[in-house]
Amino acid sequence: MRQIPVLILLTVLSATHAFAQSPLDHVWRTATKSRSNPTAATLGYDKIRAGLKEALKASTGKAVASTGRRDGFLKNEAIKILLPEKLRTAGKGMRLLGMGSQLDELEVGMNRAAEQATPLAKQVFLNALLKMNIDDARNILTGGDNAATEYFRRQSLGELTTAFKPIVHQAMQRVGVIKQYNQLMQNSVAASLLPGQGLDLDNYVVGKTLDGLFYVLGQEEKQIRKDPAARSTALLREVFGTRP
Repeated sequence: MRQIPVLILLTVLSATHAFAQSPLDHVWRTATKSRSNPTAATLGYDKIRAGLKEALKASTGKAVASTGRRDGFLKNEAIKILLPEKLRTAGKGMRLLGMGSQLDELEVGMNRAAEQATPLAKQVFLNALLKMNIDDARNILTGGDNAATEYFRRQSLGELTTAFKPIVHQAMQRVGVIKQYNQLMQNSVAASLLPGQGLDLDNYVVGKTLDGLFYVLGQEEKQIRKDPAARSTALLREVFGTRP
């Protein structure tokens, strides 16, 4: 790839007013410091992009690993999938009538389904990284605190939704969520508290799973921006090694 003249790059980045706002910016600035750091200037934009991809590969891997394990959703209060709102409201009365254990089992089952579906995101995120170009890299490096998370959301939301649906459905069947929900809705007490309240549990759990996954990914991105020192490979050490 033909290297962009340093002066042009400096002009473009100065116009964005985001040139020096994030610790991640030093990756992009690495290629512009030819006087103070001639070695850094020779890295080139392909290598900088490759370094960024490695950092994002690591962060997405951590997000998938932390959510795609037992209790990854259930024991994380920030992303735990709660019963649908109307069912939670009716649940107060249902618990008084001795139906609390059924509600609890349903909630646990939905979280187990999310935990079983999330590992599929790893390959989808890798596919999104393959699509990353120089403009994407620059926007992520000089963007806001959630620029990388939003990039993955744009690139992968549709693919993740498609991939998650059958896994969530199968997982909910396997752990008994659908059976539990149907039995719950067939109960005369539940029917009286929730008249005509049909719910597509598959869509509900898929949506909440994606919300939780992107939330955790956003937390990983914040960590990268605070401390870009997860330099587990030679390339990361080379690209991230120069401090501004």
